[in-house]
Formats: sequence, structure tokens, C-alpha cells
Amino acid sequence: MADYIYLVQMDIPAENEEEFNRVYDTEHVPNICNAPGVHSCTRYQLTSSDVNGVARYAAVYEVDSPEIPFSDGWKAESEKGDWPTKIRPHTMNRSHLVFKKMS
Repeated sequence: MADYIYLVQMDIPAENEEEFNRVYDTEHVPNICNAPGVHSCTRYQLTSSDVNGVARYAAVYEVDSPEIPFSDGWKAESEKGDWPTKIRPHTMNRSHLVFKKMS
């Protein structure tokens, strides 16, 4: 189990949603999980919130350190497949957060 999680949240227009989920599950997650220091990724879809404007999709990556999501290995893996050209340009309302496990 990693000591850090990297939480990524985003929205995608409805017309891109099916392709977004296909690419995220079949290309992007496997690629990112190949980056050194990445242990796993679990994806979530929002079902309720008491805060306005929260993105509908979330991915939780277990990582060894807060630097991993900004590393050369991560960047190289994130540029593979359809993600950088077909999906990333359509994402919006993105947030990127790193959390350290407390105990």
C-alpha cells in the first residue's frame, strides 16, 4: 500500500463520455500504472454531492511519493495512446490533489 494518493477529478461532455471511459479504462490507466512509483488506480463516478461544481469523474492513484504524478515516467506514460489527442482536449473542470496517508 502506498503512502500517498493522487486524486484526479474531471468532467467530459456527454458526447465524448463513452470514448472517455473506454480510453481511460483500456489505455490510460494501464499506461499510468506502468510508471515507476504507481501502484494502482481506481476510478469513480459521482453519485451525490453537497458542493456545487464537483467533477463527475474521479481517479485515485496510489503512488510512492507526491512527486510521482509530476515525474518524467508519469509524463511519458500519459502521452501514450488516444488520451493526449482524443480525450484530454475535451476534459474540463479538472483538479489534481495529492494526499498523504495519516497512519
